[in-house]
Amino acid sequence: MLKGGKVGLRARHEDDIPVLRAELYDDVVNGSRAEARPWRPITPGTKDPRLVVDDTVESVVPFSVVDLDSGELVGTATLWGIDTHHRSAHIGLGLLPSCRGKGYGTDVVAVLCHYGFVVRGLRRLQIETLADNHGMLRAAENNGFVREGVLRSSAWVLGEFLDEVILGLLAQEWKDRA
Repeated sequence: MLKGGKVGLRARHEDDIPVLRAELYDDVVNGSRAEARPWRPITPGTKDPRLVVDDTVESVVPFSVVDLDSGELVGTATLWGIDTHHRSAHIGLGLLPSCRGKGYGTDVVAVLCHYGFVVRGLRRLQIETLADNHGMLRAAENNGFVREGVLRSSAWVLGEFLDEVILGLLAQEWKDRA
């Protein structure tokens, strides 16, 4: 398990899947805002690729996020789009609604940075998020990510186009902050 100050990132357990499905992916608003495709219901028991881990896929590393004190599941985190040639990847996370606003997001981003830069030897990490996702923007910027641009009206979410913000962090910048 990878550990931060508040959270641990561990492998996905079978009993995580119903909780993550019910609290993150079955919610139309949350699902629509978190995915780059339209929300659709997923039948229970289906091998939902967002939740069921395929360990043979090298470009994605999914984690379940747990509170270090209680061991309770608080969300999911992913290093995705891993490019070993350019030594870059993207960060994604989703916190259960009851766990938002408690500092978990900032800690998850910090642990994913450690994993990406130290464990995987990457040079660049990137985050793309909706411009109104203030929690994710704060978590990224608290960890040294820099706003690199805005993709205007690039995300179709529940009947409207929204801007997306692109943030980046280089390994040297991360090391300089430590």
